[in-house]
Amino acid sequence: MSGTRTTKKAGRPTIKAVAAAAGVSTAAVSQAFNDKGRLAEATRQRILEAALDLGWSPSASATALRSARTRTLALVVRRPTDVLGADPHFSELITGIEGELAPRGYGLLLHLVADVEEESALYERLAAEKRVDGAVLTDARADDPRPALLTRLGLPAVLLGAPTPTADVPVVGLGNQGAGVHEVVDYLRELGHTRIAYVAGPAELQHTRLRLAVFEETLAAAGLAPAAVRHTDFSEAAAVAATRELLAAPERPTALVYANDSMAVCGIGTAQRAGLRVPEDLSVVGYDNLPLGRWLHPRLTTVDQQVQRVGAAAARTLLARCGEDLPAARLDERPRLVVRESTGPAPHN
Repeated sequence: MSGTRTTKKAGRPTIKAVAAAAGVSTAAVSQAFNDKGRLAEATRQRILEAALDLGWSPSASATALRSARTRTLALVVRRPTDVLGADPHFSELITGIEGELAPRGYGLLLHLVADVEEESALYERLAAEKRVDGAVLTDARADDPRPALLTRLGLPAVLLGAPTPTADVPVVGLGNQGAGVHEVVDYLRELGHTRIAYVAGPAELQHTRLRLAVFEETLAAAGLAPAAVRHTDFSEAAAVAATRELLAAPERPTALVYANDSMAVCGIGTAQRAGLRVPEDLSVVGYDNLPLGRWLHPRLTTVDQQVQRVGAAAARTLLARCGEDLPAARLDERPRLVVRESTGPAPHN
């Protein structure tokens, strides 16, 4: 910038105002003042002059916070190693998170734990050793102790789930979490199905309870009841065992709804090995809308809950809580049914 300087604006200047005046991103402003990144010298000078014009400078507390960061965030998952490796849900989630972290020089520390006690002890250790700047919490449960624990430890966190306000940490997820299940039941009923069973996840998970409640309520509104409900640990073995049991019933279901796509894939394979055709003899619905559902034959009908977008929004929210200057993440959509080839009219028997 050259010539006459601009008049300082009333009120406290912000990094966004500096970025706008210099025609750059807020990240570039941070790089200019931290002497990091690969800014052209002309760009750096333009940013510094814009900041001078506006009377803006990084606060001492913000500078101190930046210098104390590890630039690492934690993702702790309560799953057995074999279940995590076989479930692409977490690959999609991590892809969304890393898409926001990597460009900003942050890393992701992944830990697998057996139960909530082990997870809580891990957070205590990570905080004491100052190994991470914050954590993404998964698998919300009733009476979940983790948000209060992370607050006590002074470790910023976000919780993945339905966007319901909590007193301790922000919750990131699509709104109206029951909408997808409601659509599934209505769609199957339109196809003539009245014997619909649900293969759910662990009963203590909040999303399991919410989706099961919507499943039962939507059926009840039509004068129906679930053909059966089976809870699993999301593993392949549990999905196969539940499917075999349901298909062996005297009046077997004509449609099976699974809590995730991985179990639905197991369900299709189990049905086909039993000599059933999908969807002519049995309709199958998953939940997640993972890429593997498009690779099957028949392709999987499922519920899209935008796993990558939720992961990205969680990362942005957590980065902001860690002191990064980022706009609030917005997730305005809800889970939606994606109809493909694994569902069809109820068989006449």
